[in-house]
Amino acid sequence: MDLLRRSSILLLILTFLSPKTVLSMRYEVNSGQMKCIAEDIHEKSMTVGKYFVVNPNDDHHPLPASHKIIVNVMSPQGTSLHEAENMESGQFSFTASETGRYLTCITAVDHKPETTLTIDLDWRFGVHSKDWSNVVKKSQVEMMETSVKSLLDTIVSIHEEMYYLHERGEEMHELNTSTNSKMALLSFLSLGVCLSVAGFQFWHLKTFFEKKKLI
Repeated sequence: MDLLRRSSILLLILTFLSPKTVLSMRYEVNSGQMKCIAEDIHEKSMTVGKYFVVNPNDDHHPLPASHKIIVNVMSPQGTSLHEAENMESGQFSFTASETGRYLTCITAVDHKPETTLTIDLDWRFGVHSKDWSNVVKKSQVEMMETSVKSLLDTIVSIHEEMYYLHERGEEMHELNTSTNSKMALLSFLSLGVCLSVAGFQFWHLKTFFEKKKLI
């Protein structure tokens, strides 16, 4: 039991230290309009998402006909990963095939008169895409095993995210170095042009004054 408690505490600490892997939000969109949410996800990360239109009435009444949405989830290259039309609710899941910015776009169907829809979106990736609370625990051993598995998944997720951030840092460093080199070259070229123009003006004025016999 002590080992289980320690594992749970360590898992909680690592969860707080881990990068943001959960996006849960509620926002409004008008009829005929689209709103997109972008998230940076690295390769091989498991991703799950759930969405639904919030019922403006109480739960005992069905949603109005105007409260339908079109959902599109796209990869960084624009490949469609999930597409659904005239939905009130739904879900999607995929494993990222590449590192980059993924888009989830939700469009409210066109309707007259115009109405405002409230959308609830829960988007999880990495270790948080696995719902450990739904794992059946039949004994203390299974509880400990599940806790350890969740802990290992969290560690792997943090390691992958750190590696990804390290790669992004190297890319930014290379970009900064390249930009600084180009700026230095441009500065020297600008200085050369200024000196050339100044020399030409000096020569032109000297020639002019010599012709006028002023010097």
